[in-house]
Amino acid sequence: MENSRKALELKKELDDLRPINKEQEGRIMQKFRLDWNYHSNHLEGNSLTYGETKALILFGVTAQGKPLQDHFEITGHNEAINWVVDVVKGDYPLNENFIRELHTLLLKEPYEVDAITADGKPTKKRINVGRYKTSPNHVKTKTGEIFYFATPEETPSKMTDLINWYREKSEQKDVNPIFLAAEFHYKFIRIHPFDDGNGRTARILMNFILMKFDYPPVIIKTEDKASYFAALQLADAGNIEAFIEYVAQNLVRSLEIMIAGAKGESIEEEDDLDKEIALLEQRLKIIESTKVLKSQKSSTELLKKSILPFILAYIENMAKFEKLYSSYEFEVFGDNFSYRTKEDFLQKFKIEEIDDLILNKINIYYIFSMLKQTGFENGKFDSYIKIIFDSNSCKIETLDENVSYEILYDSNLTKAQIDKIVKSEVKRHKEYIEKIISEKENK
Repeated sequence: MENSRKALELKKELDDLRPINKEQEGRIMQKFRLDWNYHSNHLEGNSLTYGETKALILFGVTAQGKPLQDHFEITGHNEAINWVVDVVKGDYPLNENFIRELHTLLLKEPYEVDAITADGKPTKKRINVGRYKTSPNHVKTKTGEIFYFATPEETPSKMTDLINWYREKSEQKDVNPIFLAAEFHYKFIRIHPFDDGNGRTARILMNFILMKFDYPPVIIKTEDKASYFAALQLADAGNIEAFIEYVAQNLVRSLEIMIAGAKGESIEEEDDLDKEIALLEQRLKIIESTKVLKSQKSSTELLKKSILPFILAYIENMAKFEKLYSSYEFEVFGDNFSYRTKEDFLQKFKIEEIDDLILNKINIYYIFSMLKQTGFENGKFDSYIKIIFDSNSCKIETLDENVSYEILYDSNLTKAQIDKIVKSEVKRHKEYIEKIISEKENK
């Protein structure tokens, strides 16, 4: 196994160069992280280019015209990588809780995808996060055969077996980390424990194992997709060594990059210039799109087309909680307008001549007080939305630090983006009520 032997030799060379200068190591790991985010997601069909991926991760710039879900996949994957890079430094065990927590970070929240029933009819399938699959996820091969993964009933026990196998192998004195990581990846894929995100999770777990043994992460490039799947198919046919060699081949490339970086040499690859040009192109597009600055016309147009639909959707969903409380307060106000009841706003704001409004900031308060159930009278929930009209863009901020949006004056919020912000506040409210109920139950 030539590539495996070469990887072990390069690892010894890398160890001799350690410790690596912190700034240089940070530069190396940033390259790995950006490549890892782009390629692992692109392998699964994500439409963001490398430049768009890098612009999103480094500068928070979204790609216009690309699906919102594709942006969530990248940011979720990046959060999962950052978490793994952090916990790998400590004594964090690889167990089922770790895997479920990783999957939750990766996919963030439940969603629905198109699916086909057993009798061939179109349907919707709910994708849960951090929970093992509840329905089969077999796939049809190119020959028309069905490739069977573990059933939902088998999955918990098979995952327990996998963790026990990993624990036993990893504690052996003569363990080969490359064999261990590659075989874990394959065994995980054969189970396919989740409804979605199995490939991305498998590659992160493989790299977690490698990094536990001080190896750099392996990056499976999207242009090598056919070879990656071919190696997995060879493992399906009983040739696990072919897949281990494929992983080792890619690990050699990562080791060579890290060694070059440790020596202070260039870590650029042949296609890095293309990637940088793609990033520059994306940033130029953003500069071009910001030419539409704030004006009375641009801000009121944005208010009519994006902000007002968002506020109405927010009110509609938050109002559903009113039945649980004895009282609530609502207020929307700006520089030259104020509505102190929900009814007043709904009746007057939509028919008011809003072209003359001063739009610097809109504040929305929705305060719920005194849950109706006996013993919960102290229950109180505050929701606060702040909408800021700056010179270049409009920003929507919530009390959830992870949910905020910046809208350029020549663009609009999509329905999916509106739903995302509203759902974050609904989720926060539900979690608050669930928390105080649990506290009562545990007393």
